[in-house]
Amino acid sequence: MGADSWRHYILPSLTLGAAVAAVMARFTRASFVDVLHEDYMRTARAKGVSETWVVLKHGLRNAMIPVVTMMGLQFGFLLGGSIVVEKVFNWPGLGRLLVDSVEMRDYPVIQAEVLLFSLEFILINLVVDVLYAAINPAIRYK
Repeated sequence: MGADSWRHYILPSLTLGAAVAAVMARFTRASFVDVLHEDYMRTARAKGVSETWVVLKHGLRNAMIPVVTMMGLQFGFLLGGSIVVEKVFNWPGLGRLLVDSVEMRDYPVIQAEVLLFSLEFILINLVVDVLYAAINPAIRYK
């Protein structure tokens, strides 16, 4: 069993994913509970629409709007957490390179890494904005 075994990914994955999964699950549930008590949900039920259709068509779409926003913030957490995980588990990667560059005061590498992580975060926020517009038709960017 070498260093490339799937077993070596379990603990780092849990380290990064457990906190994000817990926050997202709690936030998704809270958002969905709020949406279930809205007037349009009661109206759809009163019109005789099946509960499954009401939940999938009306509830899920409206509950996902704040969840998508939170997902973008959690990706930022994952980017920062990956730096720590790479250093702690001694994995080669950009996170460990950043920490090693800080320790050695290699400023050009630090600047390049900060630029790269900033661009990744900007790209993630762009994707979140596009998803937000796709989920919520009331929001249209001009």
